[in-house]
Amino acid sequence: MSRIKRGVTTRAKHKRVLEQAKGYYGRRKNTIRVAKQAVEKAGQYAYRDRKVKKRNFRGLWIQRINAAVRAEGLTYSQFMHGVKLAGIELDRKVMADLAMNEGNVFGAIIAQAKAALPKAA
Repeated sequence: MSRIKRGVTTRAKHKRVLEQAKGYYGRRKNTIRVAKQAVEKAGQYAYRDRKVKKRNFRGLWIQRINAAVRAEGLTYSQFMHGVKLAGIELDRKVMADLAMNEGNVFGAIIAQAKAALPKAA
């Protein structure tokens, strides 16, 4: 039985890792041992940060809504409570976009939310 050499397979694996490490600094881009670690760590960061990105955007939307609502004399939490009571089913992404680009439409939403809030005693 003939002997199987693994050079082709190994070179293909190394090539794939080094292509993923393209643009890295120093030995991380051209030494397979270091590049493999760097690519694996980059994958871990990418996986984690796909979730962190969603958190960051939600925080940004909340800040934008809060800024627009405070100009009308409400706080963010009061506004969101009023939105729930009024039965407005818009998510924060859409409301933040309305607050930035369609001020008059968002003003109408604020008015509905204010009207739905119970009057302070």
